[in-house]
Amino acid sequence: MRFEQEAAMGQKKAVLSRRNFLLTVGAGSAATAVAIVSKNASSPSGTGGKDKRATSGYQVSEHINNYYRTTKV
Repeated sequence: MRFEQEAAMGQKKAVLSRRNFLLTVGAGSAATAVAIVSKNASSPSGTGGKDKRATSGYQVSEHINNYYRTTKV
């Protein structure tokens, strides 16, 4: 009887140990995410006075306008 109790106790400790490990990993991940977000939020957002829309991303040109005009139904 005592052996069964000790085996159950050891199994319970293993479950708690695993649970604590996962809790620690989750807390560490959350702290890392907060650190990354706060670092990005504090960095300067200026691009040297240029308009961000004019320097990157989708830009409409005469060629694209011609394509849209020819695809109208």
